[in-house]
Amino acid sequence: MIEALALAVAYLLGSIPSGHIAGRTRGVDLRSVGSGNVGAANVFRTLGRTAGIVVLVADIGKGVAAVVVARALTDDPWPLFAGVVAVAGHIFPVWLRFRGGKGVATAAGVLLGLVPLVGTILLPAWFVVVAVTRITSVGSIACAAAATPVAWALGYDWPLVLLTGLMALAILVKHRSNLVRLSRGQENRIHLRRPPPSPEDASVGPA
Repeated sequence: MIEALALAVAYLLGSIPSGHIAGRTRGVDLRSVGSGNVGAANVFRTLGRTAGIVVLVADIGKGVAAVVVARALTDDPWPLFAGVVAVAGHIFPVWLRFRGGKGVATAAGVLLGLVPLVGTILLPAWFVVVAVTRITSVGSIACAAAATPVAWALGYDWPLVLLTGLMALAILVKHRSNLVRLSRGQENRIHLRRPPPSPEDASVGPA
C-alpha cells in the first residue's frame, strides 16, 4: 500500500504542468503558441529566458521531489520506479489530457536524486550545449545519449544504469521529430539575449 502511495505521489508530482501554469499567469496557452508543447523549451521561446529558467527549475524539482518522497516512504527499488513514474507524469499529465512535455528536465531531476554524479555532469553539459547551439533539442538528445554510458562508467549498480537507459530512450523517442528537423537544418532556436516574440504573434511550429 505504501509503495502504491509513493508511485501515486510521484505521478502527481511529475504531472504538475509547470510550463502551462507559467503561460496561464501571462494569459497564454502554450498549447496554442510556439511549438504547442508545455515544456521548458517552448516557455523559453515564447515567454522569455526568466520564465524558461523558472519552469526548468520547477520541472527538475519535480523529479528530485518524487525520488525524495519515495525514499522516505519505501525501500529500494521503489524510488527507481517512482523516478520512472514521475517522468511519465510529466509526459502524460492527467491535468492536460495526457499531453505534456518531453520529460527532459524532470528526468534530470530524477537523475540528481538517484544517480547524483550523472546528474551533476549532464545538467551543466546541457546548458553548455544549448548556450553554444541555441537549440534545446541538441542538448537534450546529446545528454540522453550520454546518460547510460556515463552511469556505467561511474560504476553505478545495473538497476540504476538500466533506469537511466530507459529514461534516455523515452526522451530520444519523444525527440524523433526533432531529429528529423535537425537533419534538415530546420530546428528552431531559442533567443538567449534578445526578448522572444510576443506570444500573441507566435504561431504553432516545430518543438
